[in-house]
Amino acid sequence: MKTSPILNNELLKELGVLDWGYTEESIPRSLPNFEKWTEGSQHLPLNYLNDYRKDLRRDLRLVFPEFQSALVFLFSYQEAKKWLLDEKEHSVAAYTLGFEGEDYHRALKKRLTKISESIELSGLQFFHTIDAQPVLERDLAYRAGLGWFGKNSMLINQKEGSYFIIASLLLNQKLPIKESKLDVDHCGQCTACADACPTVAINPETRTLEASKCISTFTIEIFKEAEAPEGFDKSRGEVFGCDICQDVCPWNRKPLARVIGQLKIKESFSYLKTWLFEWPKEKLEAFIQNESNRSFKKKLFGTPFDRPGKEGWLKNLKTKINSNQNDP
Repeated sequence: MKTSPILNNELLKELGVLDWGYTEESIPRSLPNFEKWTEGSQHLPLNYLNDYRKDLRRDLRLVFPEFQSALVFLFSYQEAKKWLLDEKEHSVAAYTLGFEGEDYHRALKKRLTKISESIELSGLQFFHTIDAQPVLERDLAYRAGLGWFGKNSMLINQKEGSYFIIASLLLNQKLPIKESKLDVDHCGQCTACADACPTVAINPETRTLEASKCISTFTIEIFKEAEAPEGFDKSRGEVFGCDICQDVCPWNRKPLARVIGQLKIKESFSYLKTWLFEWPKEKLEAFIQNESNRSFKKKLFGTPFDRPGKEGWLKNLKTKINSNQNDP
C-alpha cells in the first residue's frame, strides 16, 4: 500500500484498507457504458439505477458541488472469504460477514469518519460515499488507479484481487498527492468468471452483468416469492449473495493465500453463525416462518441480512432446498 504524509498508514491498516488512491477527475470514464447498459434494460429489476439519481452519476460535482478531489479506499473482506472457503459452505457472499457481521454501509461510514478526522488540513470538507450514493464507485476507484474492470464487471486490483468494498471521501480541496496512472486490462483471454456463472449472467465482451440473471440480485434484491433465474439449480445453493465469479478469478488466488481466515463477529451479531452455519436450513426456514416480518427484520437490523425481509428469505431458502433435491 502506498504512503502519504497526509494519511496515517497505521490507521488505514487497522481499519482494513488494502490500498488507496487519489483522483481529481469528477466525470466517470465509463459513463457511456453505464448509460448503454441501463438503456438496454440490463439493470432490471434494479430500477433505482435508472431513476432520477441516474443523472447525478454523470459528475461528482452534482453530488458534492464543492468537489475538487477524492480519496478512494479498498476495504478488505478477505478474512471472511478465506474462512468460508476453509471452514464452511458457500451459501452466503463473504462481504456479509467481512465487517464483523455489520452492514458494511454502517461499518465503513464509521471508518471513513475516522480517516477524515485524522487528516489535519485547514478548511477541508468531506462527503462520504459508499455504494448507497449516486456515484459510480468502481469507476471512481479506476480513476484513482486502483485497478481495472474485470470481465465480471468487478474492479480488480492487481495485488489484492477483488474481495473488497470501495468507499471514498470526496473533498473540497486538491491535495498534494500525485495521481496514479490508470491501470490497464490484465484479464487477457481469461473467461473463467463467465464460464463459471451458472445462470449465464456475465457478458465477458461488454464486461457487464444482466442483473435479472444474477444470483445476487435474486437472493438480495427481490423481496417476494419469485422464480429463480434459469441455471440456479446448477449453483452451489446460495441463500444470500454470490461469490462464484470472484472465487474462480485467478487474481484472487495470491491475496487469499496470504490471509489467515479468522472470522470476527460482533457479540451483538453472534447469532449469525448459529443461524447460517449450525442450524439445518429446514430449522432456519421454520424459525423464520414463525416470525412476523417486523420481528424478523428487527432481529437482523444492523446486518446486511435484513434487506430481503421474511418473504425474501423464505424464497431463498426454499429455492436452495429445491435445487438440492433436483441435483442428480
